[in-house]
Parts: sequence; C-alpha cells; structure tokens
Amino acid sequence: MKEMKSAILLGTAYPYRGGLAGTNQTLTRTFIQEGIACRIITFTLQYPSFLFPGKSQYDDGPAPEGVDITRMLNSVNPISWIRTGLKIARERPDVLIVRYWIPQMAPAFGTVCRIARRKGVRTIAVLDNVIPHEKRLFDTSLTKYFLGSIDGFIYMSEQVCRDLRLFKPSSPAIFSPHPMYTNYGEKMDREEACRLLRIDPDCRYTMFFGFVRDYKGLDLLLDAWAELYRRGKLDGHRLIIAGEYYSGKERYMSQIDRLGIRNTILMFDYFVPDDEVARFFSVSDLVVQPYRDATQSGVTQVAYYFDVPMVVTDVGGLREIVPDQEVGFVVPPRYEAIAEAIDRFYTENLAEPFKENIRKYKVRFTWERMVENFKTLFRKISEKTE
Repeated sequence: MKEMKSAILLGTAYPYRGGLAGTNQTLTRTFIQEGIACRIITFTLQYPSFLFPGKSQYDDGPAPEGVDITRMLNSVNPISWIRTGLKIARERPDVLIVRYWIPQMAPAFGTVCRIARRKGVRTIAVLDNVIPHEKRLFDTSLTKYFLGSIDGFIYMSEQVCRDLRLFKPSSPAIFSPHPMYTNYGEKMDREEACRLLRIDPDCRYTMFFGFVRDYKGLDLLLDAWAELYRRGKLDGHRLIIAGEYYSGKERYMSQIDRLGIRNTILMFDYFVPDDEVARFFSVSDLVVQPYRDATQSGVTQVAYYFDVPMVVTDVGGLREIVPDQEVGFVVPPRYEAIAEAIDRFYTENLAEPFKENIRKYKVRFTWERMVENFKTLFRKISEKTE
C-alpha cells in the first residue's frame, strides 16, 4: 500500500497575512514533524489591490521559521499557472494539497492541479468553503472547474460536505475538523493583557473578533448588547470589537450611535497581528460569533486554544464544533437569543464549568490528527487510481 512521503501545499502563506496563511504554515510544519517532506508554493500576487477589501494583504513581521515557502503563483496570470503546474509535475511529490476558500482562485488552482495530475501527482483539496458566503456571478462554473481537478477532499464541517456532494457525489472525502490555532503564543496574565491593551482590568469583557463582514452578523450582536443595556445588565461590562472592517463600517457606527451604546464598546479597528491575539483572548470572558452564515470558523479554534467559552449561532458547521451548554451556547441567529445567552453566561457564573469542558473537548482538534486524516485519504485515492 502506497504511503505519503512528500507533499507540496499550494495556497496562502507568508508574506501574506491572516488565518489561512498561519494554518497552512502550521500544517506544513506538522507534516515535516510526522516525517513527510513538505513545502509551500504561494502567490506572487494573491488579489489585485482593487479586489482586496482590507487595508493590506501583507504581514509586516518576520518570515516563519522551519517552513520552505516559494512565491510563484499569480492568481490572474495564466502563464504563471502553467509554470507552477509544470514545476510541480517535474518535482513529482506524492500529493499536491490545495487550500480552497473562494471561487476566484479556481482557475489558477484548477489549472495547476490538472497539469500536475498528468504526471501522476495526486491532488487533495482542503475545503474551507465550496459555496462562498458572499455569492458572485460564475461561482458555480468556477467551482466545478476546480473540483474537477481534485482526487480527494478534506472537509471541516458537514455543511461543506453537503455542498461538496452537490458537485461531486462520490469522490473520496474525509471529515477533519479545523485544528486549533497554535501560532499565537500562550495565554497571558489578564492584568498584563489589560495593561497592553490599555483597558480597565476591573471590567468584564465580551468579544467579537476577526474580519467584519456582513454575513458575520455584528449588527445582531450590537442589537443584543443594546437589549442587555436596556435591561441594566451591563454595569462593569464592555464589548470588544477587534478586527478590520471589510464592509459596512459606517453603517455599524451609525447603529451603535442609534442604540446609544457607544460608551459600552471598545473598538480595535485594525487587523490584529499574531503577536497581539493572545492579549484579546486573555482578557475576554466570552467570545460571540453571531453569524448569519458559516461553514466553520477559525475564531472558534482560537477560543478553544485560549480556553474561552463561546456563544455561536446555529448556522453551518458552528454547532458541530461547539457543544451547546457544555463549552458555550448555540442559539438561533436572532438578537434576542444572543442577548439571553450572554446574560445566562454571566448571571449563572458559567465561565469555570465551560472552561473545564473546553480543556477536555479540545484534545480532538490537533494538527497531528489532521495529518493522519490526510494519510488515510491519500491511501484511499491511491488504491482507487492504481
């Protein structure tokens, strides 16, 4: 039986910033630790600047240690797709792993995979999404093109699997939940984290963390927070909103003013770099993810890593990862339900029992377990193609 001994990961990596880059680098290190030669091929151009909704695509920090990263793929230049595919075909790794999250990358990724497969390189896609949260013209045809170039799939939620089966009813696929983020350092002393963030250590903090996009439902959380304010529940409490706005900042600011809750909210309106993430999770009692739509969420896995309970909405794959009333609450995507969950968490003093459950539950979210799932999938597709 053929075993995986070498791999190339195609996707976002340094100097690009964000959760995808960080997890790709961690996955690559784990492959190496498990005895599988692995390196990353990433972009020379990921998004044209006019398509990128944030302030910067780039990480200002040092390059990650222990990871070989080659910048080669231009997402909008077909010549670079062909060159990248031919390079991988010449190197003949056992498997080409592609991290897929958005249909705009389908032409580049699908072309590279097709060229590599002609030389016997197996292809595996790690699917963050199949059907994107924010739909655009040609999503379906682009997705079909990419999925048609892949031998097997790793999916991280049942919602993604259901979406995959609309396109590929019988292709080999294995469920592997998103592992915890381990690249943000250790949890900090709370008072020190408060000092670094310049916030009052005597307050209690609930947090919304990550890029702000419409489907993430920040407006629902603001309405819930206003409801708690009207009930007189927020004495000594503050809501932290930490992350860069990718859409609608002015609208959210207007909502905050209309609701009269600005003095209860702390805004950190920027992309939070890796070395600051621990500060925010070390001061927070509770993380709220009020999403209207989701597959899985990296924020959930950061909260697990730092032992922070959660309130999530009952959409997509979030409920699969957050056991209701064990490590947090799973509620409908309505502001009244979100407000009730936040209130219960504090009034019933659930922080410590939820944290204890988190420590027991999170052992299943390891990178080593994900690598074992890759090995299993590789054996399956090897048997199928031999």
